[in-house]
Amino acid sequence: MANHKATKKAIRSSAKKRLLNRYQHVTTRNMVKKLRATTDHAMAVELFKSVSSALDKLAKRNIIHKNKAANNKSKLARLVNGLKQAAA
Repeated sequence: MANHKATKKAIRSSAKKRLLNRYQHVTTRNMVKKLRATTDHAMAVELFKSVSSALDKLAKRNIIHKNKAANNKSKLARLVNGLKQAAA
């Protein structure tokens, strides 16, 4: 257990940050799953905007690596574009 006042505060604040980071990460993963499950192109385009924004925010806050965010966005963009061609 921590002995210093500042260390105890750091433990408390890191626990709060961890909970918030996990919530944001899980929420974004669920958004990605929802986007992958959709088959409608118009809905996929709208979901892609919000998902890519959420991935950028996670990368900006170092919750995920920036390259992972870029890879996910690239794969999802290909998925959305594939839905457009399948609908045509």
